Amino acid sequence: MAAVTPTKSLLHSSSSFPKSSFSSRTQFNSISFKKTQSGLEPIRSKSGNACFSGGDGVRRARRRTERREEGLVVVALLACVMCLCNADRVVMSVAIVPLAAKHGWSSSFLGIVQSSFLWGYIFSSVVGGALVDKYGGKKVIAWGVGLWSIATLLTPWAANHSTIALLSVRAFFGLAEGVALPSMSTLLSRWFPSHERATAVGMSMAGFHLGNVAGLVLTPIAMSSIGIAGPFIFFSSLGLLWLTTWAYGVTNDPNESQFISKSELRLIQAGKSNTSLKKGEVLPLRLLLSKLPTWAIIVANVTNNWGYFVMLSWMPVYFKTVFNVNLKQAAWFSAVPWGSMAISGYIAGLVSDFLVKAGCSVT
Repeated sequence: MAAVTPTKSLLHSSSSFPKSSFSSRTQFNSISFKKTQSGLEPIRSKSGNACFSGGDGVRRARRRTERREEGLVVVALLACVMCLCNADRVVMSVAIVPLAAKHGWSSSFLGIVQSSFLWGYIFSSVVGGALVDKYGGKKVIAWGVGLWSIATLLTPWAANHSTIALLSVRAFFGLAEGVALPSMSTLLSRWFPSHERATAVGMSMAGFHLGNVAGLVLTPIAMSSIGIAGPFIFFSSLGLLWLTTWAYGVTNDPNESQFISKSELRLIQAGKSNTSLKKGEVLPLRLLLSKLPTWAIIVANVTNNWGYFVMLSWMPVYFKTVFNVNLKQAAWFSAVPWGSMAISGYIAGLVSDFLVKAGCSVT
């Protein structure tokens, strides 16, 4: 009763308070009040009882404080491995300059060496998606990282051994890296609700493009300090180190995680779109190819990758041969587009999620 007496006095003596002290609605003791000419009066429901708004406030506060801790761990690890994915790939774009000078490779042979990565990459990009659907993104990307790290480590040895060995190792390297993007896409679709997914993809792809920056900038430094094999050893070691964290820190599905909180799991499940596809079931290729959004993605990737891989493979060589700058300077010039792409990709993810929340169709 002690808490009621001050409240009653407030209702009849509002003049003792400055007018600016209250808005049109005020709350005391979890009861909502409205300001009238005669003072403060409680807001009553249809039943005549005073409206208690404290419960709603608590629920809103809880929603604001719910954190995506495990989801952030997943996207951070994926951003790191996507960074390594491109860093390992771009090492050859820089190292091929001294390798060509050492072995007397022609410009046409440089093109063959650079394209050999894509021989395996094209194949595993398609097959990798089916493997991820069947075995889960965690296992598939783990195998991919382990194999491409070994291929990265073997590249300088293969270059010194024979042409066939070099092309075989580079094709195997591409074969292992082709599973990275399908694994990333599947894991993010399971760990993030639809209205947060584009941002998560943007963060992961920012790491992907920053890998180009890291590879281009660090490779000349490592080569000048350790030798041509230096950057290959460095980045392959980082990949194997990443595996030790990935093996115990992530699960294929949030429902399998021992560390995820109930509130975070509810957020993920509430934001999932309904699907009739069972776990481990793979969509028929004919069905996928019959959908217009599938072809839109294919065309977009063809046009994007055409310029992407040309720039990624040839920019250091271009700056070195045409402008006669040293490798360190050429690497910095070559890194600028990828840094810009990392920023714009993340912003695009934020904008996409904003549009999804606004009710726009994802297709």
